[in-house]
Amino acid sequence: MIFSSETPIETIEEDLRYLKLLASKYPTIPDACTEIINLQAILNLPKGTEHFLTDIHGEYESFSHVLRNASGVIKRKINDIFGNSLRDSEKKELATIIYYPEQKLDIALREEDDIDDWYKITFHKLIKICRTISSKYTISKVRKALPPDFSYIIEELLHEQQSTFDKQEYYNGIIQTIIKIGRAKEFIVAISNLIQRLTIDRLHILGDIYDRGPGAHIILDALINYHSIDIQWGNHDILWMGAASGCESSIATVLRISTRYANLDTIEEGYGINLLPLATFAQDFYNDDPCTAFKPKVFPENNYADKDLNLISKMHKAITIIQFKLEASIIKRRPHYDMNSRLLLSKIDYEKGTINIDGKEYVLNDLNFPTIDPSDPYKLNEGEKQLIDKLRSSFLNSEKLQQHIRFLYSKGSMYLKYNSNLLYHGCISLSEDGSFKKMKIDNTIYSGKSYIDRTERLAREAYFGKESSESKLYALDTIWYLWCGSNSPLFGKDKMTTFERYFIDDKSTHKEVKNSYYKYRDDETTCNNILSEFGLNTNDSHIINGHVPVKTKQGESPIKANGKLLVIDGGFSKAYQPETGIAGYTLIYNSYGLLLTSHAPFESTQKAIDEGKDILSSTIVLEKSTNRIRVVDTDIGLDIKDQIKNLESLLTAYRKGFIKEQR
Repeated sequence: MIFSSETPIETIEEDLRYLKLLASKYPTIPDACTEIINLQAILNLPKGTEHFLTDIHGEYESFSHVLRNASGVIKRKINDIFGNSLRDSEKKELATIIYYPEQKLDIALREEDDIDDWYKITFHKLIKICRTISSKYTISKVRKALPPDFSYIIEELLHEQQSTFDKQEYYNGIIQTIIKIGRAKEFIVAISNLIQRLTIDRLHILGDIYDRGPGAHIILDALINYHSIDIQWGNHDILWMGAASGCESSIATVLRISTRYANLDTIEEGYGINLLPLATFAQDFYNDDPCTAFKPKVFPENNYADKDLNLISKMHKAITIIQFKLEASIIKRRPHYDMNSRLLLSKIDYEKGTINIDGKEYVLNDLNFPTIDPSDPYKLNEGEKQLIDKLRSSFLNSEKLQQHIRFLYSKGSMYLKYNSNLLYHGCISLSEDGSFKKMKIDNTIYSGKSYIDRTERLAREAYFGKESSESKLYALDTIWYLWCGSNSPLFGKDKMTTFERYFIDDKSTHKEVKNSYYKYRDDETTCNNILSEFGLNTNDSHIINGHVPVKTKQGESPIKANGKLLVIDGGFSKAYQPETGIAGYTLIYNSYGLLLTSHAPFESTQKAIDEGKDILSSTIVLEKSTNRIRVVDTDIGLDIKDQIKNLESLLTAYRKGFIKEQR
């Protein structure tokens, strides 16, 4: 947009409309020059640290700790800064203060003989750490992150010059005054939180916040308040998004999974959804049924009484049968989903207690179906209709749930391109030969990126579309399909064998065949094809993936295709840890390169506070940059260069008289 004597007048007039808008923000030549200098300087700063997490599955204690310790980044900073000048025990204590300042201060107040001296020493250590971490940002960015109560004081202390003796008394006076007036505790909390915030510039969540663990709502409360975040939806997230949109099948499935893992806290306490109607219905129809196959999966810390578990089992079975009936309506309504094989209630011989699947007869382990009419097995009885109406109303009218789902829509997407990395939860559907699988939607053939883009638009319409319209119903059906359909990039398997896992003991029927993506994802050529499909440079880009836990204890590596693809789901969820052998992977991308961290299971927040028990982690340096990566090398750098170009055009317009300065 730089004007010259050869620039056509039409182009000048078109560009001037934009430049006049820009001039309202930079009304003079000095204003534009100052901003150009500022932006040019930012380009030379080190890139901010990115933190990648995935498959959290409601494990809020582990998640909160990893968020607080930034996957070990804070501990490494403490080691770098203090080296051998502090004992390991002192470093551990300092790290725990940063992670849990309020709780550690309570302990210090009980145990320290000279609390003022402890305050003074802790202040100096925290200020030193904060000064180092904040040095990679502009003063303006740091200032915006400062806690209001201590913004001026912290800014002064951060710019303390160690070699300037004239001001030593001034800085010491600030610290002594904070202690004297009784604000030391609040100051330590404020600066610890600031260190946490400045350590990570951008947080990426690669899906599956919901299900299994007890605290998805707690996690989302934390994410809503996080300073810079994006989310790539997982199949469990899309399930809850469908439920909050009013998809009855999704609602039933959410409740089935919640009862399966005895995780009712999120439903009842987190979102205020009344499960009494479901409990009453279950008691009415399954009171004498032991519901053996529906006993919830519980962990020792759940502490459920047998009476409660028995009721949850009945609720579990009741909502499961309702789920099968509701799914049948969608499958019949959308024949192009090609899911008739999932219509299993009509394949049961209710007298013999067997089912015919693919021409083979299997014995059912449960023959009690009090709500099923064998002549019309998918028909909801009156009690089921009333129940699902009440539950749907509860989901649609839960203020907290709707707030969280709107946040998922505003910060989330099916995939993200960010700083030469392609982020997605599940897979890119591939055919058996490794090519992008072709799928039809609305009589149009899609594949690869175009298919995922189309499904994202439909997922958004499911929530925001006009009520009672055919397009809204189609979108609601699609959002359910994204949970369990064979061509869903979030699911990535040929079928979901839910019925078989409950009712058939023969485990050969439980098998779910993964999409060909999982066969080819260790192939560098395939990964390069995917990166090219999304418009990324294959030489320096990566795919970052979640969804399928990495079976570390069986020798599986999270690093695929010579480092082109990184799978960072290693088992945050306790349900997966016996299979994976660890408690998850996280990824750090800082100005020096990529670091992959594996985590041991987290014991508890209380032990972390009382005993300083951090998550035991090991870090692999995946890539180390020869030259430190700077803002100019990032997506933000591209935006800044565009801003500089536009400001230079504004300067030209001022100097050539196209626009007048507003002095």
